[in-house]
Amino acid sequence: MRAIGYSEFGSAGDVLALHDIALPEPAAGEVRVKLAYSGVNPSDAKARSGSRPGVFKPAFDLVVPHSDGSGVIDAVGAGVDSARIGQRVWIWNGQWQRAFGTAAEAIVVPSEQAVALPDEVSLEAGATLGIPGLTAAHAVFGGGDVTGQILLVSGGAGAVGHNAVQLAKWGGATVIATASPSGFERVKAAGADHVLDYRAPDLAAQILELIKGRGVDRAVEVEFGANAALLAEVMRANGVIAAYGSQIDMAPTLPFGPLLFKAITIDIVLVYILEAAPRAAAIAALHKALTEGALTPAVHEIMPLENAATAHERVMTAGRNGAVLLKI
Repeated sequence: MRAIGYSEFGSAGDVLALHDIALPEPAAGEVRVKLAYSGVNPSDAKARSGSRPGVFKPAFDLVVPHSDGSGVIDAVGAGVDSARIGQRVWIWNGQWQRAFGTAAEAIVVPSEQAVALPDEVSLEAGATLGIPGLTAAHAVFGGGDVTGQILLVSGGAGAVGHNAVQLAKWGGATVIATASPSGFERVKAAGADHVLDYRAPDLAAQILELIKGRGVDRAVEVEFGANAALLAEVMRANGVIAAYGSQIDMAPTLPFGPLLFKAITIDIVLVYILEAAPRAAAIAALHKALTEGALTPAVHEIMPLENAATAHERVMTAGRNGAVLLKI
C-alpha cells in the first residue's frame, strides 16, 4: 500500500517520501481501517523535524506520521465483532508511540481507537476529531458543566480554539476569545460573545471590564507561558487554566503569588494520554455537539497524500483557518 514516511529528522521536503509498504493485518483486539483522510497537526510536523527535547533520531526505522484520520473498517482481528466491518470511523492516537500512523492507505489500531462516526458527520470532519477535537472538548468540559460560566479562549481562530469557542457556547458559557483582528469575524461567527486582540497592551483591563471584575471561571490556553501573568490577573479565585500549549515560552516564570492567592488550578492538557473516563466524556461531548449542529470543525485545505510535505509546512504557517487534511 502507499504510505508517506520518514527515516530521519529534517525538513518536510527533505525527509518525507512516498513508500510502498505491506498492507497490515489486524491482530486480536484490533481493526484495520481503509483510510479516507489523514489529519495533519503541528505536533506531527514538530515530531518529524526532530524538535522534541532529548530525541535525536526517530524511534523506528520508518515512521508513517499522523495520529488523526478517518475511514471505513475493512477487517477485524480475533475478539472484535465482525459487524464492525463497513463501519465509518475516526481515529485517535494513530501514530502515538507506534511506527505507523494515518498517512497511508490503511492503518491497524486497537478497536477502541477507531470510533464509530455518527451518520450526520462527514469523513472530513472525522479526521479533525483526534487532536483538535479532543483537546478542545477536554479543555472546555474537563471540569464538568460550564453553564453560566465565563470562559476565556486564547487563539480563538486556531483549530483547537475555534472548536473550543463553539463547544463552550453550546455548553452555555459566556465566551471571550482572543485572536488577531483578521480572525475576529470568524471567531464571532463561531459563537464568541466578545473577541479581543491578543496583542492589545491593555488586554487584561479589557477582559475585566467586559466581565465587570467578576473573573474568568475557566481559561482554554494555547500559549500558557506568554499569557501566565495575564491569566493570574483575570482569573477568579479557584478558577481553572486548561493549558494545552506554550510554544512561545516553554520554560515560563510563573507569577506564583497571584496564582497562589487565587488558588488557581493549572490543568495541563495532553490528549494522547487522557485516561479512559475523561476521553469517553470528551468523545461523547464531541458527538453530541456534532449531531446537534453546534460544532463544525473547520478545514483549511485538503491535499493529496503525495503532498504531505506541503501539508506539514502549511500546519506550521500562521493564519491557517482550520485543519489540514490529506485525501488518501
